[in-house]
Amino acid sequence: MQSSASLATPAGLPPLAAAKRPLSFFEFWPGWLFYAPVVVCAMVFMIRFRGVMLPSVANPAFPAGGVVGESKSDILTVARRHLGDRVAAFICRNRSKADAKSEALTTLDALEQAGLQFPLVAKPDKGCRGAGVRPLYSAIDLETYLENFPSNADFIVQKMVDCEGEAGVFYVREPHEAKGRILSLTLKYFPYVVGDGSTDLRTLILRDPRAGKLADIYFPRFEDRLDTVPEAGEAIRLAFAGNHSKGTIFRNGDALVTPEMVAMFDRLSQKIQGFHFGRYDIRFDDFERIRRGEEAFTIIEINGAGAESTHIWDANVSLLKAWRDLIEQCYLAWKIGAANRKAGADVLAFTAMWADYRSEKRMTKLYPSTY
Repeated sequence: MQSSASLATPAGLPPLAAAKRPLSFFEFWPGWLFYAPVVVCAMVFMIRFRGVMLPSVANPAFPAGGVVGESKSDILTVARRHLGDRVAAFICRNRSKADAKSEALTTLDALEQAGLQFPLVAKPDKGCRGAGVRPLYSAIDLETYLENFPSNADFIVQKMVDCEGEAGVFYVREPHEAKGRILSLTLKYFPYVVGDGSTDLRTLILRDPRAGKLADIYFPRFEDRLDTVPEAGEAIRLAFAGNHSKGTIFRNGDALVTPEMVAMFDRLSQKIQGFHFGRYDIRFDDFERIRRGEEAFTIIEINGAGAESTHIWDANVSLLKAWRDLIEQCYLAWKIGAANRKAGADVLAFTAMWADYRSEKRMTKLYPSTY
């Protein structure tokens, strides 16, 4: 598949490496099957470290450590307090029972007071795997989003960081360590198809080795355009949200991590007292500047103890490596949580975690479709 990187490399990303196959054979396995070995190991760690919910104190700075059902706005608020404009500005609002037009008008007022202008990004305050993420280019887009958003649920409207470069940087520092490390680096490539002036969009998607296998993801986004013929050379971006389950291409970037990059993320992370374990989702124009240790990026989310080392969704990564890396991550979550518990952190009750998990799963089904 042609990507923006292969078209003109505007993001300063490394060239999109060829994959052995369009998709890894386990990329869209049901969760109960793929995560089964990880769950078994998690049970072992519960016994070893004498605690079921220890990951909930892996990050005392975040509510429940960011383990599940966490509020994105709560974590972003903490991050902006310490990192300032390195974190994309946002507002968080509750979708009241007012009609969508009235809700949009009050949201527009709040955006104006916050100094935020279109283009923007809307997303649920509580959600995972890119659920309910949509770009907003106008007040009409905002009203449409709210029409499809569940009542009495919180949503975020955030400044759009409209860069082609996106990455997930998983940072870990054990409480006794003076310096942390980058556990995982994932480079994300937004998929494109390119028109030839004679082929309709439906066929362009279907004939692509990867996109054709994900037509059920892409077709609903372009249902009004599938039978139209893009002009020759016209590049059509198929995904906006940087999530593999929404159709974005992931590549393992671990080999590209530099000491300067590690030192920079360690410096930023240690400004957030009580943050030890989680993934930064960042957007940028030039990845080489980041490798040189420059703060040339904007943080769009920080995910805590419930985050995942997303390099495992590179089609070149084997199933055994994916399991091994997730089990290592799982082990560190319990180890760090045990250390923080010893230092006095209060562990979340299992019943509270389970209620948050059930609520998140229920609400995810009600969110607007993702682009």
